[in-house]
Amino acid sequence: MMLILILLPVAFLLPPGAGAGEIIGGWEAKPHSRPYMACLQIQCKEKMHMCGGLLVSKNFVLTAAHCNGDEITVTLGAHNIREWEQSQQKISVHHRIPHRQYNETIWNNDIMLLQLTERAKLIRWVGTIALPRAGKRVKPGTMCSIAGWGCTSTESESTSARLQKVNVVVMPDAACSRKPNGYYRSYNSSTMMCVGDPKTGKDSWKGDSEGPLVCGKTAQGVVSWGPPTPPGVYTRVSTFIPWIRATMRRLQP
Repeated sequence: MMLILILLPVAFLLPPGAGAGEIIGGWEAKPHSRPYMACLQIQCKEKMHMCGGLLVSKNFVLTAAHCNGDEITVTLGAHNIREWEQSQQKISVHHRIPHRQYNETIWNNDIMLLQLTERAKLIRWVGTIALPRAGKRVKPGTMCSIAGWGCTSTESESTSARLQKVNVVVMPDAACSRKPNGYYRSYNSSTMMCVGDPKTGKDSWKGDSEGPLVCGKTAQGVVSWGPPTPPGVYTRVSTFIPWIRATMRRLQP
């Protein structure tokens, strides 16, 4: 069955906070091969939804701003999120810090840091991921990967219990920005990345939101938004390194 890892608003573009993403054209990841993956359970008013994130230090998780809510619990060290696993660590969020210039209308600056109430225990199943150098861009054509617990098909609303992954290619900005009047009219190349070859159909989908785009061993992007078919749009992490570092220093005990 084809799998997807995109973050969309409903069938075309998911509204902010609509889900955690989907992996299309992928497969089940090797258990605990991505120890930096975080699963976020978000309580927003009377509704509960899920997002993905990545552990960037012992007490900070990086995710998308549209995944904000009234209360967030982070699960680390998970492979099957519907079962209790000895590897899992559940930690509540102390501070939610969305980017001050996040625009939920056009999804610009769609990035958020979560400060955990306690430090994660870095063990075999739980670890941090490296961040890129500030302003360092990934070259178009680079093969990267994305992962998440989202839907595995655009035709299905059910999500995967086990972590899924898929390889995707970084596209030139023109692949998104050349259609200013269509789905990509809000595309901003300074804060966003265009990812996923439409010829392969591999991308992220509802439920994978905020799942990391990993190139080599570095987190280069966070799932943000896009249409039902690739390319999808990811927050460009390298643009926000100064903000990430400054925020973590300010809140670090």
